[in-house]
Amino acid sequence: MSVPEEPATSTREVVPGFADLLPPQRSSVEEERAYRKQSLADALRLLAMHGMNQGAAGHITVRDPGDPTMFWVNPLLKNFALMTPEDLLLVNEKGEVVEGSGPLNRAAFAIHSRIHRARPDVHAAAHCHSAYGEAWSTQRRLLTALSQDSCAFFECHGLYDDYTGVVLDLGEGDRIAAALGSGKAVILRNHGLLTVGRSVEEAAWWLIAMEQACQVQLLAEAAGKAWAIDDDMARLTAGQVGDPAAGELQFAHALQVLPPLPPRKA
Repeated sequence: MSVPEEPATSTREVVPGFADLLPPQRSSVEEERAYRKQSLADALRLLAMHGMNQGAAGHITVRDPGDPTMFWVNPLLKNFALMTPEDLLLVNEKGEVVEGSGPLNRAAFAIHSRIHRARPDVHAAAHCHSAYGEAWSTQRRLLTALSQDSCAFFECHGLYDDYTGVVLDLGEGDRIAAALGSGKAVILRNHGLLTVGRSVEEAAWWLIAMEQACQVQLLAEAAGKAWAIDDDMARLTAGQVGDPAAGELQFAHALQVLPPLPPRKA
């Protein structure tokens, strides 16, 4: 299992004006930090809009551009739909909150710290307890390439085939990272989905897309015989719809309909 190579014809080449759809490059660490924090807050609100916030469970992390050994994460008990950049916590390698206030989700640290440690190429990771992801995780198997959209995960997602309760042990975080391997997603048995990316935008979109792929497969198999796309075509399509640029583009598209934050209570 590995991350697909850049296709011969990438998303950046086939989408006219692709560069204009994304924000300009940031010119300083401070600008990059502010951008990543805003993207993280927006991503959490986008998950809420898609109904992917199950109580207080779920978290997204992104590396700090000034110190990549630390990451920003949403605090425990803050509703995804109300998240702002000011709410986020900066956490170091020891699990200590060095900036921000509010409780740290210990499961977020146990999982994400080990993924960031194992995957230097990953800047962001996303996990939630979504309905179709949880339902599919009970099947103990990988997704099949049943649709064009599900091809985004062809040959680049893994299965963590174990369940030991809430993940609080760093050793289990290491095992989850091993199941992820060099891919961009992993199914956590009886638990849910986890995705990664080179940006918050990419990781968050893959989480939304994987939830939808789980829904499609559950519906298709419930209806009867589901015909899969053959491997060669699935591999070709993965390069077209599953590269990092595609994830960023889809996130930018989804963000257009993100509702504004409600007024804060005085």
